[in-house]
Amino acid sequence: MKIPTEPIGSIPRPVYLTNAMRAFAANQITHEELLSAQDQALIDTIRQFEETGSPVITDGEQSKSSFVTYPLEGMVQLASDGIVIPFADGHTRQLPRLTGGRFKYSIHANRYLNKAKAYTTLPVKQAVISASALSLLYPADGIAGYPRDQFVADLLDEAESDIRMCLQDGAHTVQIDFTEARLAVKLDPSRALLRMLIDLNNQVLDRFTAKERIHIGVHTCPGGDHDSTHSADVDYADLLPDLFNLRVSNFYLEYAAEKNKKDILKLIRRLIKPSQRVYLGVTNVLNPRVESNEEICDLVQEAASYISPDQLGTTDDCGFSPFADDVSTAREVAFAKIKARVEGTALAESKLG
Repeated sequence: MKIPTEPIGSIPRPVYLTNAMRAFAANQITHEELLSAQDQALIDTIRQFEETGSPVITDGEQSKSSFVTYPLEGMVQLASDGIVIPFADGHTRQLPRLTGGRFKYSIHANRYLNKAKAYTTLPVKQAVISASALSLLYPADGIAGYPRDQFVADLLDEAESDIRMCLQDGAHTVQIDFTEARLAVKLDPSRALLRMLIDLNNQVLDRFTAKERIHIGVHTCPGGDHDSTHSADVDYADLLPDLFNLRVSNFYLEYAAEKNKKDILKLIRRLIKPSQRVYLGVTNVLNPRVESNEEICDLVQEAASYISPDQLGTTDDCGFSPFADDVSTAREVAFAKIKARVEGTALAESKLG
C-alpha cells in the first residue's frame, strides 16, 4: 500500500539569506544582491530536499518574508496597524491594514513555483495563502469608496488566480495555508467566525472542477512560530467537524504534537469523505529532537488502524519557518526531520503490505 508523503512548505533560511533580507530592508544592499542570495539559498534548498529522498519538494519559501503576506510585496495601499495575533510565549505578529482599493496581488505564487522547477526534475508543491487570511486585512470600519463587498469580489478573483496559475504551471499540488482556522475558534468559540472563513474559502474552491480539486489541499495548524503557537489550546473536536466541510481533496493536519491522538483518529474516521485524503503531521516542528524512522512508522501504523491506508498520507506538522525571521529551528534539523518522515513512511508502507 503506497502512502504518499509531502512537506508543508517553509525551510529555515541560511544565515547569509536572513542577513541579506535584513540588509535590504535597511537599504544596505541592492535588490540584485538580495536576489543573488535568494537564488543561492533556493538552489541549496532544492539540493538538500532531493538528498532527503522526498518524492515531492517545495522551494522552502526561501524568498518569502512571510507565508501570509507574499502577495502584498510592493503594495502601497497598506498601513502597518492591522490585526495583532498573540502567541502563547508573549510575542505577536501583526497583519497590515488595507487602506484603499482595488485589491490586487502584487505577486502570485506561480513565480516561486516556476523558479523552483528550473532547478529540479522532482514534483514541486506550491503553498498559497487562503482568501480567508487576506480577508482580515479589510478594516472593521470600512474603506471610503471601496465597500467590503467589492473587496471580497476582488479577493476571490485574486485567490482563484493564485491557485489556477500554479495548477496551470504544473504544481504537483497546491496547498492553501489556513492556519487561522484554529485561531478563529479561539477568538469565537461559537464557531461563527470559523464558518464564515470556511464559506469564503469554499467560494474560491467552487470555481474549480472536481478533477482540479484533486490537486488542491488545505493545511491547518496552531500557528507555529518561534517555537510557540497561537491556538494549540483549541481542541481539534471544535475545529475538524467544520474544517472537513472545505471542498478540497487533501487535508494536511498538524498531528505529531497532539496529545489525544486516538481521539483525533476516531474523529477523522467519522468525518473523512470517500474522495478525501488526510496527511497527518508525523514530525513535530517545534521540537528540535529528530524523530526516528521507527517512531514515525508507529504513528503511521496506528493511524492506519483507524483510517483506510488509501486515504492516508504523511507530512510535517507545519512549515519549519513560516516567517523569514524565525530561526528557532536549525536548517539541518529541518532536513533531518524530513528525511526521517520519508524513511519512516516507507517503513510503515512495508509493514502494512
